[in-house]
Amino acid sequence: MKKVITYGTFDLLHYGHILLLQRAKELGDHLTVALSTDEFNAIKGKAVYFPYEKRKMMLEAIKYVDEVIPECCWEQKKEDVNQLGISIFTMGDDWSGKFDELREYCEVIYLPRTPDISTTTIKSELQKSF
Repeated sequence: MKKVITYGTFDLLHYGHILLLQRAKELGDHLTVALSTDEFNAIKGKAVYFPYEKRKMMLEAIKYVDEVIPECCWEQKKEDVNQLGISIFTMGDDWSGKFDELREYCEVIYLPRTPDISTTTIKSELQKSF
């Protein structure tokens, strides 16, 4: 079984997220999503609209996602890859080159992002509306 993992906050879930998850799932047989916890997002300086449990519930409802685990810190990626028997680590290409050190343990693939959508854009547009 070829296992794939990706990481993210997945706040304000949108079709760009769905397309990324679809492409990640196409790389293997099992897709694990490591979802940034509220505490980790605070460390990263990221404000989220939905709390972890609600974001997890939404991800679990997506047919491409087989498992959702918490992402608690930057350093856990290597441990996750080894403990979960991951074959492919994937992220959006805006992270290109940032996780190349994992190539020692698995294949690393940076997937193209959907060009016309992002959570940052959605939040910005919503703020302009009020």
